[in-house]
Amino acid sequence: MEYVRVTKENLEKEHICCAISNNNDVQVSSKKAWLSDRFDEGLVFLKSAERGKCFIEYIPAEYAWNPINADGYTYIDCLWVSGSFKGHGYSTDLLEACISDSKEKGKKGLCVLSSAKKKPFLSDPKYLSHKGFTVCDEADNGVQLWYLPFTPDAGKPSFKDCAKHPREAEDGYVLYYTHQCPFNAKYVPTVAEAAKKHGVKFKAVRISSREEAQNAPTPITTYTLFYNGEYVTNEQMNEARFLKLISL
Repeated sequence: MEYVRVTKENLEKEHICCAISNNNDVQVSSKKAWLSDRFDEGLVFLKSAERGKCFIEYIPAEYAWNPINADGYTYIDCLWVSGSFKGHGYSTDLLEACISDSKEKGKKGLCVLSSAKKKPFLSDPKYLSHKGFTVCDEADNGVQLWYLPFTPDAGKPSFKDCAKHPREAEDGYVLYYTHQCPFNAKYVPTVAEAAKKHGVKFKAVRISSREEAQNAPTPITTYTLFYNGEYVTNEQMNEARFLKLISL
């Protein structure tokens, strides 16, 4: 498999794997704008040369859009291999590239979000365990921070208190999201309109800066839905899924 590193120089012409290829689509343009602003902070986006969902996205943990304490670590935003790409060792290729790059940069290790049982859009805990990762912290909603230290004396990353105890002060449905996930640009407005149409109290909060993300009331900043203060899900929803959730 040949891999391509996406940079500011080739971003516009490269397909970014998890969204459709039309650069005029709001999903693609929002994600590419988010990526462009992160490259100077050390973000790496490595993907298969072939079109498809096969890529890894990672960044120095100090610049991660998540409320974690992990200075000196590399944070993996996403490692995604799906469809016909599964079962060929490509996830190992991508992870090993991340490990090699991180060691060359003098990092302490890797960290990534997961959970005791597989949750949508989070890394598979069975895969992480197989690769030597272990849990270093866990939030009240079952979301876990896993890490792979490069030396025995590397300190453990942890969640900030705001993420370890996810809560939302407002009643009704409150959704926190970023443009890190391309699908939000399309589906968040769709869900907001559905809620309005059915008279459901709903508020969408777009996290638009690293500072906001690092102090968010949830470990998963790409997409977290609360209801009456309690965590509900991190799974992106279209109108049908949202209406099913609220039993309409």
